[in-house]
Amino acid sequence: MSKFAVSGRFQSRDGLSEFNTVVDAPNEDVAAERVYTNFGSQHGLKRTQIEIDDVAAAEEAAV
Repeated sequence: MSKFAVSGRFQSRDGLSEFNTVVDAPNEDVAAERVYTNFGSQHGLKRTQIEIDDVAAAEEAAV
């Protein structure tokens, strides 16, 4: 599996909070889905409260 760097914002008590995370996924679409499920379960958010700005292949040196 490849690693993808995903960045965006999610709704928090103080407004929008930015995030940058790296996930293992076979492609960019699955990487975005995993971010939705992870943030949804960890923070109790719905998909409409999460905005994904960028999904890019992560370089091994940066990870």
